[in-house]
Amino acid sequence: MKKLIVLVFVLLAGTSLVHAAVSDKAIAEIPDYSKAYDSARNPFQDGRDALELARKTDRLVLIEVGGNWCVWCHALDRFFRQNKDAYDMLHSNYVVLKVNMSEENDNSEFLSGLPKTNGYPHLFITDDDGTVIYSTDTTRLLENGKYNHKRVMAFLKHWRDEKSTAKYSLENVSHK
Repeated sequence: MKKLIVLVFVLLAGTSLVHAAVSDKAIAEIPDYSKAYDSARNPFQDGRDALELARKTDRLVLIEVGGNWCVWCHALDRFFRQNKDAYDMLHSNYVVLKVNMSEENDNSEFLSGLPKTNGYPHLFITDDDGTVIYSTDTTRLLENGKYNHKRVMAFLKHWRDEKSTAKYSLENVSHK
């Protein structure tokens, strides 16, 4: 019986390590434009700041378009907060730029310089010079109505390793 209890404890401890939650301190360390959709933020300035940080830290930029109204946007945020390894993979390889899309501010001028979105949240991966190398909604990251850990990790690893072949550039977007 003691062996069974120890085995169960070890299995539960191992599971919690794989899917450990992200600390409030880790979240506090990322830029404000990476934390939430905010209709008052200027995506042009935030984009310039994200590109500068990406160049300084040798990362890509992941532009996440969505809004506080978006259930799947909240689900994606929750997935990253609950899966420390995915959160770490995301923020160690990408500078996240959240761009609000809502009735209060649809950021149409900023978004007009990017490929068309097909749903929300919509993800754009860019080089550190702003060249869009990939554009997608997040349906391919879902399985059985939830964000799938293996799919999210494979997505993040793939684009981290992929070389840029550009069709669009944030540099073509007018800067305010």
